[in-house]
Amino acid sequence: MSASLSVTEDRNVTLEMRLSQFPAKRIAIAPQRVIGFREAGQAHADEALPLVLLHGIGSGAASWVQQLEALGTTRRVFAWDAPGYGESTCVASPSPQASEYANALHEWLDVLGIERCVLVGHSLGAIVAGSFAASHAQRVAGLLLLSPAAGYGAAPEEVRASKRDSRLAMLAELGPRGLADQRSANMLSPHADAASRDWVRWNMSRIVPHGYAQATHLLANADLASDVAKFERRIAVAVGAEDTITPPSSCERIALAARTRLQIIPRAGHAGYIEASTEYTALIDAFCRTSDGQWSKA
Repeated sequence: MSASLSVTEDRNVTLEMRLSQFPAKRIAIAPQRVIGFREAGQAHADEALPLVLLHGIGSGAASWVQQLEALGTTRRVFAWDAPGYGESTCVASPSPQASEYANALHEWLDVLGIERCVLVGHSLGAIVAGSFAASHAQRVAGLLLLSPAAGYGAAPEEVRASKRDSRLAMLAELGPRGLADQRSANMLSPHADAASRDWVRWNMSRIVPHGYAQATHLLANADLASDVAKFERRIAVAVGAEDTITPPSSCERIALAARTRLQIIPRAGHAGYIEASTEYTALIDAFCRTSDGQWSKA
């Protein structure tokens, strides 16, 4: 074993040990359908609105470990594995719409007994969050979109097909571990430390091919701007200044549709909440606290 590989494994073990504080759970949302998730802050159930975290296409619930640690000290925090990720059951359609994932989110929150929450979506998770907020606005006290993927639903069919098919071909060629080895670095800025790079790679290597393929279709079918334009409660959009996957110019269009100002986080890439966890956790915490206050006055 090379020295560099040993160091990488040591860093992963450290993060996995931290993650063990928030063991993976699963709960049935319908016959033969489950959602996997991780949870923190059960002792604070009555103190503030619960926070729900939705990950992106190449990630999972475990990616939010730093937010579970920090934000779980003041409120309940839930991070799901989206349908088709981890142990979560896939959605039914081979080429799903955002509403199918939003329906799964609705069912999961119902089973958990969460009537309203602060909802945070990262990248593809922003598409699911936006669809849910558009159709269940009364259950969302605040909607925070981090490096949101806009989706290609409003693009010409040839563009949608090209984007979809190139990603599916890459999945078929590389598989989850190959994707992680070759693509995970794109998620981060040049300023990211080695532990962040390892953690992004670790999470990406654990994607489930069929679930990732469905999420690729979702990305091709979705139109986030249309959904956020329908949501009239508190909303914020933020992106890393050095995000090359959903760059600030792309996120600006989502912010405009949401009638809000784009917040740009310096020295951060696409997976900013991993590499710049202090800044992103503070952003999420401030958004939650403001949403708590506004909701209590409603």
